[in-house]
Amino acid sequence: MDMDAFYASIEQRDHPALQGQPVVVAWQGARSVVCAASYEARRLGVHSAMPARRAERLCPSAIFVPPDFSRYRAVSESVRRILGRYTDLVEPLSLDEAYLDVTENKAGLASATQVAEAIRRDIRAELELTASAGVAPNKFLAKIASDWRKPDGLFVIRPGEAAAFLYPLPVTRLPGVGQVTARKLETLRVRTAGDLLALDRSGLVREFGRNGLRLYELARGIDERKVVPNRPTQSISAEDTFERDRLLEETTSTIRSLAEKVWVASRGEKRVAHTVVLKLKTDGFRVLTRSLTQDAPLASGDELIRIVLALRGRVDLGPHQAYRLVGVGLTNFREPEETVVQAQLLE
Repeated sequence: MDMDAFYASIEQRDHPALQGQPVVVAWQGARSVVCAASYEARRLGVHSAMPARRAERLCPSAIFVPPDFSRYRAVSESVRRILGRYTDLVEPLSLDEAYLDVTENKAGLASATQVAEAIRRDIRAELELTASAGVAPNKFLAKIASDWRKPDGLFVIRPGEAAAFLYPLPVTRLPGVGQVTARKLETLRVRTAGDLLALDRSGLVREFGRNGLRLYELARGIDERKVVPNRPTQSISAEDTFERDRLLEETTSTIRSLAEKVWVASRGEKRVAHTVVLKLKTDGFRVLTRSLTQDAPLASGDELIRIVLALRGRVDLGPHQAYRLVGVGLTNFREPEETVVQAQLLE
């Protein structure tokens, strides 16, 4: 299930004057990027992660709305409750997208297609939003199918139809095939998923390593991954792109603010983070990271701020180097009992 233009659709729902308008969810400014765009804006070439200034040039009539993530999270929770009526096997990918295993469903419906139709009806009736669904025998195919008839669409790939659906697809539609892999496949005269069938498993592994095996399986519609509900958090982070480039010493207030956000967000986690990460991007778009891993969990937000500022001290590109972005993150989450055992071993 994939919500349609989720952030922009919420804004259009909650502000009727925005309905039918090219809505861009982003802060306006030289460094801002687009968080979401309504389909009216998408038709003019605006899309997520695009610089806001470029969106303004492509769509001069665009209405810019600053994002309200607390509101989007609340609506996402409402969507999750609807999904939970039909199955407990729900694996969220983001606020607006999730895999569902409906091999058995709570409503007793006869097919996955009927479940998808029921969920879409509930979302429309209760939340006044639309969702698109992809129904297929595995996660990979379902993900592609969910995009096939957007917005407000439903597309079904039955087990016997996977080969006919896949073979004409450009290889760039396969997960993990970015520009570099696509160019390399082009040199092998591979442009579609069907073309991949001419390459044997060992040849693909030799050319692409572990990703070669994945390509071999995807071209044949094979994906054995299960739907995993409640997947544990791997990291929590926040970052900010400056309106103007800043020197390192000028990032203190932003680092403090980001660290406070990350600390508050981490309080909702049962598991404990043990690695603190600082991310910086220079005015030349070079990305730097510095990290610290410790056995004891963080005691407070103030300790997190202190560690991040100390990590900043390990960056040495000269006093005149300017930066366009800074980020703070927590990772390496462990169960609390692991932390206790390690602490005892160190005593």
